[in-house]
Amino acid sequence: MFGRKKRKQSPVLRHFDTLISRKTQIEGDLYFSGGLHIDGSVRGTVRAKEGSEGVVRISDIGVVHGDVFAPHIIVNGKVNGNVHASKHLELAPKASIAGNVHYHLIEMAMGAEVNGKLVHEMPKPETAAQAAPQAEASQDGAKREVSGSAVPKTEAAAEDAVVAATVQSAPRKAASAPLTSSSEAVSSVARELAAAVEEGAKERGQAVSSREQVALKAVAKPKLK
Repeated sequence: MFGRKKRKQSPVLRHFDTLISRKTQIEGDLYFSGGLHIDGSVRGTVRAKEGSEGVVRISDIGVVHGDVFAPHIIVNGKVNGNVHASKHLELAPKASIAGNVHYHLIEMAMGAEVNGKLVHEMPKPETAAQAAPQAEASQDGAKREVSGSAVPKTEAAAEDAVVAATVQSAPRKAASAPLTSSSEAVSSVARELAAAVEEGAKERGQAVSSREQVALKAVAKPKLK
């Protein structure tokens, strides 16, 4: 008919694994996963498995005397207790809740009744128990990087820089030294470089490394044409 709007389907699971028929009465707490449809009576807490996308649907002939906890809850019957829908809550026209309603997203039809508080809640962040293993893993990885590969690479790079500077500076100092022969100039430069390298090693609090010794030997015995 013209002017009649189609009602949108709620974005929740429509397949229900467990059915409590109208002639069934349960005494005690009820834990479930998947979809739960209640046509009968439940006297106790109804709770979805933690971490699941559980859906509870209470029909117009269903009754729950107790609290209801689930990500998705559809109520068209009676609930004498608090309702906790962490994601989506749908209250149909015949819904009657005597208790507080905690929700993230709510859809309420005309005729639904709530005798209690409506409390809006944001989705729960990651718990400390779930975040702790990830933090420990990242800290262990950082420790291994510092104690294993990062420090030796830094020391090796420093030694390479010292060796390169020693080899490159030797020819320039030998050319500028005012001595009588090239061999005497090279020997003077080698002595100066050896003294400089030993002084640098003392400042670092370490002995002269093997790479520095190789560089000094190469400068002390050059190939002269």
